[in-house]
Amino acid sequence: MKQLSRRAFIVNGTLMLSASSALNASGNTFSDRLETLSFGIVTDLHYSDKAPAGSRHYRESIKKLETASEQFKNTKPNFIVELGDLIDAADSVPTELGYLKRINKDFAAISDNRHYVLGNHCVHTLTKQEFLDGIERKESYYSFDEGGIHFVVLDSCFRSDGTPYGRKNFKWTDPNIPQAELEWLEKDLTETKKKVVVFAHQRLDVANSHGVKNAIAVRKILSKSKNVLAVFQGHSHANDHKEIDGIHYCTMVAMVEGSGDENNAFSLAKISANGDIVISGFVKQKSYNWQKV
Repeated sequence: MKQLSRRAFIVNGTLMLSASSALNASGNTFSDRLETLSFGIVTDLHYSDKAPAGSRHYRESIKKLETASEQFKNTKPNFIVELGDLIDAADSVPTELGYLKRINKDFAAISDNRHYVLGNHCVHTLTKQEFLDGIERKESYYSFDEGGIHFVVLDSCFRSDGTPYGRKNFKWTDPNIPQAELEWLEKDLTETKKKVVVFAHQRLDVANSHGVKNAIAVRKILSKSKNVLAVFQGHSHANDHKEIDGIHYCTMVAMVEGSGDENNAFSLAKISANGDIVISGFVKQKSYNWQKV
């Protein structure tokens, strides 16, 4: 086994996290105060059966996901979420469907309670319907309640003119949330009094090529609700965190980046009843401890 990041280590074949013992003001570990709600996070696996390109090692996402699966089965989170780009682009629809079937077989085996965010690579070759059929889901954006928290899954894979991504009909730098989805989001947040966590692929906290074009409009809706704790997102493949209007925007590391165990990346999030959030990041993924004031 190659040496891992200082944030994680192997004990008897199980990946353990040293950051989980952070102390709170009373001297107790913060994890002792957490409620039972937890969820596992992976993103940007870009699985495909092809040779590495640059820093992306497509085939290795199978083994990396297996390592994450072992950790999740040990910690038993309430659900698992994948933040987009589960697959990479293929040169034909049958090949792409084969990639999707292969990686989703392993992802689905982790938990029956799982959620998918649509990424731009998911619909580079496929249509949205083909991707959704492949993961046995009906909608690309929706909300659900779990453990007293309201969760929202967003779909930013639309062009500026409102056309859905699919079959190479888009530029990856033109992600948008269309008006109908904005209206749905505002209504959805108005109808819940629970604390809210949002899942997205393209970033909602930047104005560069990795950001949703109308991110300001989306953030305005999130801020107006006064209930949103955090947004978890992928797409730019690197650790990042910003706090805007009291909402944490956390960008997670891509699993596809780099070769070997020492370049894996996944995380476990825990949310307490008062809205405190602890992110236990494994290997390349950073850990965070966000406490409500």
